[in-house]
Amino acid sequence: MSGVSVTKGPEGAVPATTDLVVLSNVNKHFGALHVLQDIDLTIERGEVVVVIGPSGSGKSTLCRTINRLETIDSGSITIDGRPLPDEGRALARLRADVGMVFQSFNLFAHKTVLENVMLGQLKVRRTDKKTAEEKARGLLDRVGVGSQADKYPAQLSGGQQQRVAIARALAMNPKVMLFDEPTSALDPEMINEVLEVMQQLARDGMTMVVVTHEMGFARSAANRVVFMADGRIVEEATPEEFFSNPRSERAKDFLSKILHH
Repeated sequence: MSGVSVTKGPEGAVPATTDLVVLSNVNKHFGALHVLQDIDLTIERGEVVVVIGPSGSGKSTLCRTINRLETIDSGSITIDGRPLPDEGRALARLRADVGMVFQSFNLFAHKTVLENVMLGQLKVRRTDKKTAEEKARGLLDRVGVGSQADKYPAQLSGGQQQRVAIARALAMNPKVMLFDEPTSALDPEMINEVLEVMQQLARDGMTMVVVTHEMGFARSAANRVVFMADGRIVEEATPEEFFSNPRSERAKDFLSKILHH
């Protein structure tokens, strides 16, 4: 899936790789449990990769290694050609480049919605206050909660809080957005309002890695579906191929359980 695109600059051809996130031979253990086994995965700029599979297959752990919320035991992960830093300022900068949206919204309860979206811009990006506020308001409008800017997270529905969390991640101008089961803590009627925002991001060309149980989203928004089981990537395919013609028995079994009940 990786490729090299050549851009003609004033000096002639300059190769610019399209690979944005590259996991190479990544292994991770929790005690005796081998949760990620020899993972190789390349995500290109502008690509939407949806990671699906049974519970306990390693999907969330995979997602969390990309911004080093989980460390790996062996292998390598690079973002935009650079290896993941270990700690300190470099890690904070990396996390600013890699937006993350969790199951639980992780908003600061004592700060308003607007302050939540401004905070990273002020502290990490060192943006001036006026610019940060303008940007935050624009993003809150974009995700459909602009009118809630002065409220506190507890005054919002789960769907609204998750959309604020997406705006907060976008405020950092991330190179890639990670979504770790972003709708699994939501009531059914709120799931679509969050998925719609994610669909729009995908259409706008945001590079996204999405761990989800929402097969409709996988079908409509993904460029590629990655199916995991038992800590391994069992298969990768376009949504069309994967849902109509899964190759592995594990994937066939998984799909038969979720699509026919």
